[in-house]
Order: sequence, then structure tokens, then C-alpha cells
Amino acid sequence: MVKQVRAARTRQALIVAAAESFADEGYAQASLPAISKRAGVSAGALHFHFASKDELAREVERAAVNSVAELAERCRFTAATSLQSLIHATTSLLLAVTRDPVVRAGFQLSGDPSRKNGAEMVRWWQQQVRDLVVEARDAGELADDVSAEAATMVIVAATVGFEALGTVDRDYLSAERMSEFWTFILPRLAASPASVPASAANGALAEGHLE
Repeated sequence: MVKQVRAARTRQALIVAAAESFADEGYAQASLPAISKRAGVSAGALHFHFASKDELAREVERAAVNSVAELAERCRFTAATSLQSLIHATTSLLLAVTRDPVVRAGFQLSGDPSRKNGAEMVRWWQQQVRDLVVEARDAGELADDVSAEAATMVIVAATVGFEALGTVDRDYLSAERMSEFWTFILPRLAASPASVPASAANGALAEGHLE
């Protein structure tokens, strides 16, 4: 039992260290020796848990997806409407990028041109957004002339763009920028002002959804 606990801690330390390295240096520049040193474990321990850098990167992506999935589920549980859930989820996601190296690395690995496969995080986020948009449409929350495909495209492109811009200017990952984005886009998406509570964009942080 003690060995299992120790192994689980070592594996988690390696995932976090790898995420920090991938986020700071990119996939191509991050090295397994540097990751093992960062995690405070031996190279042998790293290879015991992960056979290659690609396997480690895929595990970081999976961990990032799991973390964001939990976050999105909390937003679904607390939101009054599907659109409100979408607003809270996008804002919470981008704030998580600033706080959680695993989430940050998950996004960066998805768009890293040096990897032959990946993009798990972006694909998952695209499906999550589409599901919420379709729910909003079916509930009558979307304007009649707004298609689910177009709304999904705009929201995914915007959030991925905010994440990319945030690597240069962290202000793009703030709740204020997300509030400005949703204040701009909601009048085009929503069937009526009543479709989304007035506090949906500006009150998400105050309501505790972004902690």
C-alpha cells in the first residue's frame, strides 16, 4: 500500500513537472532529464512510469481534460441556463490557464506544431462548447437566426485565441476580458435579454464560479 501511494505521488509529480516544462519551453525543447530533475525523481523512475516524452505529453493532456471537465461540470450544476453555464465555463477555463500548469500545458500541447498527434484538449473543448450551444438552442435561448455550428466556431476560436494571446499578455486571460467578450457577443446569440441573467457575464466572479 505504501509503495502504491509513493508511486502515485511520483507519477503526479512527473505530470506536473512535465506540464510546467511543456508550458514554459514547448514540447520540442522540453527534455526528459530536465523533467525528472524538476520533479525530484530519478530518470529511471520517470521511465518506469512513462516510456517516452510523447506518452508523458498525452498523459498531461488527459489530466488537463479531466481537470477542465470537472470545472465545466461545476458550472453546469450551478448555472440557471445553458448559456450561463457556457459563460461561466469559458471564463473559468481561461482563469484556470493562469493558475494550473497542467491546464495551460494541455492547451499548448494541443496547438504545438512539433507534435504529430494531440489536440485532445481543443477537440474536447470544441465538443463541450457545441453540447452547451445545442442545449441552449433546444431550450430556446438562442436567437432564431443563430446556428449552433456558427456559435460554436466563434466561441471556440475566441477562447483558444485568448489562451494564445495570454502567453504574451496575461491580461487576455482575465475575468474582465471575458466579461467584455460576452457583453459584446451575447446580444447576437441570445433570443432575448431574459435568456441570460443580467449578471451572467459580469457577475460570474462575484458569484463564486471562478474560484
